[in-house]
Amino acid sequence: MNKHATIAETMLSAAQTLDAHSESPRLDAEILLSSILDLPRSALIARGNEPLGQRHRQAYAELIRQRAQGTPVAYLTGRREFWSLPLKVSPAVLIPRPETESLLEQALGLLPRDEACAVLDLGTGSGAIALSLAHERPRWSITAVDLSAAALEVARYNAQVLDLPRIQWRLGSWFDAVRGERFHLIVANPPYVSATDPALEALSAEPLMALTAGPSGLEALSAIIAEAPAHLYPRGWLALEHGLTQAQEVAQLLERRGFASVRTYPDFSGRPRVTLGVHTQH
Repeated sequence: MNKHATIAETMLSAAQTLDAHSESPRLDAEILLSSILDLPRSALIARGNEPLGQRHRQAYAELIRQRAQGTPVAYLTGRREFWSLPLKVSPAVLIPRPETESLLEQALGLLPRDEACAVLDLGTGSGAIALSLAHERPRWSITAVDLSAAALEVARYNAQVLDLPRIQWRLGSWFDAVRGERFHLIVANPPYVSATDPALEALSAEPLMALTAGPSGLEALSAIIAEAPAHLYPRGWLALEHGLTQAQEVAQLLERRGFASVRTYPDFSGRPRVTLGVHTQH
């Protein structure tokens, strides 16, 4: 990078570098420089003619190098916004996606907002879903489970920063951490990418166990659906995020396990993303 370049010139050069490595090179360049300078992106435009100091220029060059090698922007900045909540993220957790907000939106409407309902978040990762539920529904009792101790460390940090201390964080595989407990609602965004899906290559920086659980992509979804009835109160709900081609299979799995009112909802791009059902058996 030119040591005499302005902020605007440096960003333009960075965007050109990232052009072959990112679907949003300009946005990536802006976010990374915003992180380095600790400024909102709007301020970068206003200060575009100012020179970029050597220390910032070197740090920025390193971030651009790592981004060009495939490291996600969220891991480079250590931050990601979800449901308007600023979350810490690290390579220990899956980066929260906008489409998962569709799961949250449906979950929020399934139970009375002012009653003391028990809710379980399986595979919590950064805590995005659990924290958003706790933020929106202070009277709900939230339990969040993850198989990764490193992921739970990130989630607990986010809870502390966001001042949401009431969530119970549990280490374990799916329902192993909540044996004998029942809930009014179970939500999960489990790994659902097929182990043979070429898309995994582009996601190689993220934890593999948060992306895929087997060759079909349905393994984790099937396991959760099979065990969920034992952990739901009568008329309790199970809400699941899944892949774009999995809605019909997930709906059939739910129906076979005795769930009723099974229906699928699209994400904000109009693609089938969330399927849920109510537990009717005692």
